[in-house]
Amino acid sequence: MSIQDDVKYVKSELSGDEKILESAFKLETLYKKYKLPIWGTAAVLIFFFVGSGIMDGMRNSRLAEANNAFLTLQKKPGDTAALETLKSKNPALFELYSFSEAVKKKDVATVKVLTASKNEVIADSSRYVAANFENKEANTKLYKEMAELEGAYLAIKAGNTEKAREKLELIDARSAVAPLATLLKHATLKVK
Repeated sequence: MSIQDDVKYVKSELSGDEKILESAFKLETLYKKYKLPIWGTAAVLIFFFVGSGIMDGMRNSRLAEANNAFLTLQKKPGDTAALETLKSKNPALFELYSFSEAVKKKDVATVKVLTASKNEVIADSSRYVAANFENKEANTKLYKEMAELEGAYLAIKAGNTEKAREKLELIDARSAVAPLATLLKHATLKVK
């Protein structure tokens, strides 16, 4: 009985080894058949990851240069080299810096130029500030309630209390400018 068990065991082992060899031959045949697509896919993946790593490195380097230029401009606002570096390396930060400086200096011309910015926040803020510099009503999304409040104030100054009340009614009671709107509403009552 023990010899028969040994023979069965050896047979099963040989059968397992045959299966392993058979699958190895199938794998080799499959590899030979699809060798070019396998290596092509591997090369594309390698190029993709290496390329994206290089692009990330270049982008980080460009942003670091722009940040250094921005820090230099904060210390020395007249540094033209830093201004050009900021303009070429990070146009969005350049527009923000230009907006900030124009507001500080009350430079209406620069603010008006920035109203055409591709950055909606800069463009909208520039429209609001330009309107304030010129004492006009602003058409803005970000400062809507402030613009309504200022429009009401301008209407009161012009003597048009009805228009002022209409503008003040547009301001939400939960707004941060609601107390000022209430004060201006009282001012319109006294102006009558």
